[in-house]
Amino acid sequence: MQYEGVLTKMQTQAGAPIQYYLVFEDSFIHMNQLLGQPLEINFLGYKCLNCGKKKKIYRNGFCYDCFYSSPAAGDWIMRPELSTAHLGIADRDLEYETKVQVQPHVVYLASSSDMKVGVTRKTQVPTRWIDQGASFATPLVEVPNRYLAGITEVALKAHFSDKINWKKMLLNDVAVIDLIARRNEVASLLPAEVQPYFETTPEKLYTLEYPVLEYPKKISSLNLSTTPFYSGKLMGIKGQYLIFEDGTVMNVRSFEGFVVSIAV
Repeated sequence: MQYEGVLTKMQTQAGAPIQYYLVFEDSFIHMNQLLGQPLEINFLGYKCLNCGKKKKIYRNGFCYDCFYSSPAAGDWIMRPELSTAHLGIADRDLEYETKVQVQPHVVYLASSSDMKVGVTRKTQVPTRWIDQGASFATPLVEVPNRYLAGITEVALKAHFSDKINWKKMLLNDVAVIDLIARRNEVASLLPAEVQPYFETTPEKLYTLEYPVLEYPKKISSLNLSTTPFYSGKLMGIKGQYLIFEDGTVMNVRSFEGFVVSIAV
């Protein structure tokens, strides 16, 4: 069967295991059903997720012009401490930024390889952790806007990483960490204006199970720009990565805006 469309990050549904879907404009693929089966991926071209033009993708599914003009690609996306909508100050589009920034956000601890600290909108729990391939996660504080979450992350980055070792994550080399114990230990490191939110944030540990038949022993990353055609047997899905039998892995999110055909 043949599918064709523009890649966007896989949509997920919490479960044991997590369910994954590749969604195109006129069709979708339930990826879990393809485990153990051969898959062919053919790169056909580009389509910017913002303007829809067939222009080369620059970053995050956007062409160059859209990446530097769209409010969905502002610096505050990756650096939430730069958020200013709660002050009524615009970066690129105050209406859009207020909608995204001025809503409950969660600062969390997660174990994807080693322990990391991160930020997500409350509405993206547990989707954000799934996308990062976390095995375990726990909310640290829930705050009313993105700025407070950002300054909390900055404070904690002085003590813990905010990055994932994606290779260790895909090899399933996950450190065994008591996240609840660490959560209580780091409470004193929170900024003063955030500490009151710690007491009102429920203590809960999330465990995430991924659909993987077999983890690879070595991995190599597929780049559709340099390898426009690939064929392999799908053995697992973790984070936003497809894992193949030969150790090839593909980060679907890295190729948002790429037009592909997929034969199954």
